[in-house]
Amino acid sequence: MGIPHLLVHDKKDTVGVVVVEDLKAGTEMLCVVTEDNSSFHLNAKMDVPIGHKIALKDIAEGDTIWKYGQDIGKAVKPIGVGEHVHVHNVKTKRW
Repeated sequence: MGIPHLLVHDKKDTVGVVVVEDLKAGTEMLCVVTEDNSSFHLNAKMDVPIGHKIALKDIAEGDTIWKYGQDIGKAVKPIGVGEHVHVHNVKTKRW
């Protein structure tokens, strides 16, 4: 299968976590779903640091972001598939 670039924990997740250093825009990522060890490919649209998230699908403003099968917040602006998902475009629903 090769070494994954992105880990997805649950089939309903809308983001995956970068698990390699220096991921560059344009990289065709190997993405592994740990829930069932399935895999797919996705192109990174931006440079993204290790440990940060990447959108697995287009996410509209106001949509819930899913990671580890859990609601981790909402998009505060549209996020395209393959784009960096972080504090600049996601906020908690708590406040």
